[in-house]
Amino acid sequence: MINWQCLDFTQLTPTQLYAIIQARINVFVVEQTCPYPELDGKDTLIGVKHLLGTHDNKIVAYARLLPPGVSYPSVSIGRVLTDATCRGQRLGYQLMEQALHQCENSWPGHNIEIGAQAHLTHFYGKFGFTPSSAPYLEDDIPHIDMTLVKADS
Repeated sequence: MINWQCLDFTQLTPTQLYAIIQARINVFVVEQTCPYPELDGKDTLIGVKHLLGTHDNKIVAYARLLPPGVSYPSVSIGRVLTDATCRGQRLGYQLMEQALHQCENSWPGHNIEIGAQAHLTHFYGKFGFTPSSAPYLEDDIPHIDMTLVKADS
């Protein structure tokens, strides 16, 4: 069973913050062999939420939820990851359902934008995201912007 928490930066314990940074570096820098500035200054901004999925006190899923105007004009979801030991168990689907729910709670009715790795276009499409840019390279990885348009926005 996964325990979900959605916290502001100031609510994170030092242990949680360390685990988040470790998980993000493990996935985005080590696994994807992509050296890039993981700490981009957005984590601490007012309104940014950190969605943690934990099992046995270990972060197994994570996403960063950003208010409008931080990464995109709309609300955005980024740094979406699942721990390598838990893949193939549909945890990514649970994570996105939680992320979308938390975004709606925090910023009701707002469109949501993501910068998706291009090979995950189909995955995000299952949640209603559609491509909103041409493919582009970010840190030598093909990406595409995608948007989830809310009916009341």
